[in-house]
Amino acid sequence: MDNALAVNFAEDSKAYEALSSLKELDGQGQLDLAAAAVVVRGEDGHIDVKDEVGDSDLTGTATGGAVGLIIGILGGPFGILLGGATGLLLGSLYDLDESDATESALGDISRSVRPRRTALLAEADEQSPEVIDNAMASLGGLVLRRSLDDVQAEIAAAEDAQRAAAQEARKRLREQRQAKTKEEIRAKIDELKAKLKGLRVGGGGG
Repeated sequence: MDNALAVNFAEDSKAYEALSSLKELDGQGQLDLAAAAVVVRGEDGHIDVKDEVGDSDLTGTATGGAVGLIIGILGGPFGILLGGATGLLLGSLYDLDESDATESALGDISRSVRPRRTALLAEADEQSPEVIDNAMASLGGLVLRRSLDDVQAEIAAAEDAQRAAAQEARKRLREQRQAKTKEEIRAKIDELKAKLKGLRVGGGGG
């Protein structure tokens, strides 16, 4: 099953060992590792990539792998979260805390990548979850696993929501511009009417 994985560790250095472990398991045919990256999240939410393997394309572009997209969303200004039954909610993934009840694979991954700590993000086709769970546990790692289909669905929905929000913003700006133009036209017409009325009054008094 294709999954997106986020692993955090009691000791930050273990994340690099975990990356090597995933590569070994992939070489042994125990899993199919598409991409993985060791990342560090700063206090401001920005994510730095320290090491990576596979087709991660860490620019986070639409043509890249899921890991690159996840990093781009979690560490960038994307800030759009797919809610559970409530639909799309605008907000920062970085600002979520444990009390947030919103059902979201991206939100869960974001909470797993903790500030000032090193974490491992990966995309893998797993024959059995115990393989990675056991390997990470031996390094003190705690694995968060979410279906890649769910993650990709949220990424797609978030992109649509971002586009819709941008369109709505442009619409509002356009409406405000048009409203202002109408007010200016109305003011100019009133001014011309007043001048015309003055001319008539002046002309009648002559």
